[in-house]
Amino acid sequence: MSLYVDLTHKRNVLVVRLAGELDHHTAEEVRQQIESELAKDLYTHMVLNLSELTFMDSSGLGVILGRYKRISQLGGKMMLCSVHPTIYRLFELSGMFKILPLHEDEQAALHACGVAS
Repeated sequence: MSLYVDLTHKRNVLVVRLAGELDHHTAEEVRQQIESELAKDLYTHMVLNLSELTFMDSSGLGVILGRYKRISQLGGKMMLCSVHPTIYRLFELSGMFKILPLHEDEQAALHACGVAS
Protein backbone atom coordinates (compact mmCIF):
# COMPACT_ATOMS: atom_id res chain seq x y z
CA MET A 1 0.00 0.00 0.00
CA SER A 2 1.12 3.56 -0.56
CA LEU A 3 1.01 6.73 1.45
CA TYR A 4 -1.04 9.83 0.72
CA VAL A 5 0.05 13.18 2.14
CA ASP A 6 -2.27 16.16 2.35
CA LEU A 7 -0.69 19.46 3.43
CA THR A 8 -2.96 22.40 4.20
CA HIS A 9 -2.86 25.26 6.65
CA LYS A 10 -5.02 27.27 8.99
CA ARG A 11 -3.40 30.62 9.67
CA ASN A 12 0.08 29.83 11.06
CA VAL A 13 -0.56 26.10 11.55
CA LEU A 14 0.59 23.51 9.03
CA VAL A 15 -1.95 20.67 8.96
CA VAL A 16 -0.53 17.35 7.78
CA ARG A 17 -2.94 14.49 7.03
CA LEU A 18 -1.40 11.08 6.36
CA ALA A 19 -3.27 8.10 4.91
CA GLY A 20 -1.90 4.63 4.22
CA GLU A 21 1.47 3.33 5.38
CA LEU A 22 4.37 5.37 6.73
CA ASP A 23 7.41 3.11 6.57
CA HIS A 24 11.00 3.04 5.34
CA HIS A 25 9.74 3.21 1.74
CA THR A 26 7.75 6.43 2.25
CA ALA A 27 9.38 8.19 5.22
CA GLU A 28 11.89 10.24 3.23
CA GLU A 29 9.21 11.58 0.87
CA VAL A 30 7.08 12.69 3.83
CA ARG A 31 10.08 14.33 5.49
CA GLN A 32 10.91 16.24 2.31
CA GLN A 33 7.32 17.41 1.73
CA ILE A 34 6.94 18.70 5.29
CA GLU A 35 10.39 20.32 5.31
CA SER A 36 9.60 22.04 2.01
CA GLU A 37 6.50 23.60 3.57
CA LEU A 38 8.29 24.57 6.79
CA ALA A 39 11.04 26.26 4.75
CA LYS A 40 8.47 28.82 3.58
CA ASP A 41 8.55 30.30 7.12
CA LEU A 42 4.76 30.63 7.21
CA TYR A 43 4.09 28.24 10.06
CA THR A 44 4.63 28.34 13.80
CA HIS A 45 2.78 25.14 14.71
CA MET A 46 1.93 21.79 13.14
CA VAL A 47 -1.04 19.45 13.52
CA LEU A 48 -0.55 15.85 12.47
CA ASN A 49 -3.83 14.08 11.66
CA LEU A 50 -3.32 10.30 11.63
CA SER A 51 -6.92 9.12 11.35
CA GLU A 52 -6.25 7.33 8.04
CA LEU A 53 -2.70 6.14 8.75
CA THR A 54 -2.98 2.36 9.06
CA PHE A 55 0.68 1.31 9.44
CA MET A 56 3.87 2.89 10.71
CA ASP A 57 7.33 1.55 11.53
CA SER A 58 10.34 3.08 13.27
CA SER A 59 11.17 5.13 10.17
CA GLY A 60 7.83 6.87 10.57
CA LEU A 61 8.50 7.53 14.24
CA GLY A 62 11.82 9.08 13.23
CA VAL A 63 10.16 11.40 10.71
CA ILE A 64 7.61 12.55 13.29
CA LEU A 65 10.23 13.11 15.99
CA GLY A 66 12.43 15.02 13.56
CA ARG A 67 9.58 17.35 12.59
CA TYR A 68 8.73 17.80 16.28
CA LYS A 69 12.31 18.94 16.94
CA ARG A 70 12.18 21.29 13.95
CA ILE A 71 8.89 22.90 15.06
CA SER A 72 10.20 23.18 18.64
CA GLN A 73 13.33 24.97 17.38
CA LEU A 74 11.04 27.46 15.66
CA GLY A 75 9.33 28.09 19.01
CA GLY A 76 6.15 26.29 18.00
CA LYS A 77 4.06 23.33 19.07
CA MET A 78 3.23 20.08 17.33
CA MET A 79 -0.06 18.32 18.05
CA LEU A 80 -1.33 14.87 17.19
CA CYS A 81 -4.98 14.18 16.51
CA SER A 82 -7.30 11.39 15.47
CA VAL A 83 -4.66 8.67 15.78
CA HIS A 84 -5.75 5.41 14.13
CA PRO A 85 -6.08 2.56 16.69
CA THR A 86 -3.22 0.51 15.20
CA ILE A 87 -0.89 3.52 15.38
CA TYR A 88 -2.11 4.46 18.85
CA ARG A 89 -0.58 1.32 20.35
CA LEU A 90 2.80 2.02 18.71
CA PHE A 91 2.77 5.57 20.08
CA GLU A 92 1.86 4.28 23.52
CA LEU A 93 4.72 1.76 23.57
CA SER A 94 7.25 4.24 22.20
CA GLY A 95 6.36 6.96 24.72
CA MET A 96 5.41 9.38 21.94
CA PHE A 97 2.39 10.64 23.89
CA LYS A 98 4.78 11.87 26.62
CA ILE A 99 6.31 14.21 24.03
CA LEU A 100 3.41 15.11 21.75
CA PRO A 101 -0.04 16.13 22.98
CA LEU A 102 -2.91 14.05 21.58
CA HIS A 103 -6.24 15.64 20.71
CA GLU A 104 -9.50 13.94 19.82
CA ASP A 105 -9.88 15.67 16.47
CA GLU A 106 -8.35 18.27 14.19
CA GLN A 107 -10.51 21.10 15.54
CA ALA A 108 -9.34 20.45 19.10
CA ALA A 109 -5.70 20.34 17.98
CA LEU A 110 -6.09 23.60 16.05
CA HIS A 111 -7.74 25.20 19.06
CA ALA A 112 -4.77 24.12 21.22
CA CYS A 113 -2.54 25.95 18.71
CA GLY A 114 -4.58 29.10 19.18
CA VAL A 115 -6.68 28.83 16.03
CA ALA A 116 -10.40 29.23 16.68
CA SER A 117 -12.82 27.42 14.39
